[in-house]
Amino acid sequence: MTQQCMHLDQITMTQTDTHVCEECIKLGDRWVHLRMCLVCGQVGCCDDSKNRHATRHFQGVGHPLIRSIEPGETWIWCYVDQIVPGELDV
Repeated sequence: MTQQCMHLDQITMTQTDTHVCEECIKLGDRWVHLRMCLVCGQVGCCDDSKNRHATRHFQGVGHPLIRSIEPGETWIWCYVDQIVPGELDV
């Protein structure tokens, strides 16, 4: 049986004009890739980055869904279900 994400109804934001990890900038650090919270729009760095700000955002506020905002990538990740529940039409 395929596991389904039960959090897709929480998506309120799918686009951003932010293309930096502001937390990394405050720390003077760099990031590898950027992820955007689909609940509130917060942009953070990926788990390959030193600070893992996107995951820290999930751990801090519990927003379950992120997307890649890297060019050409449209996948969604659900932290709670630990699956890629689909892609966005952007």
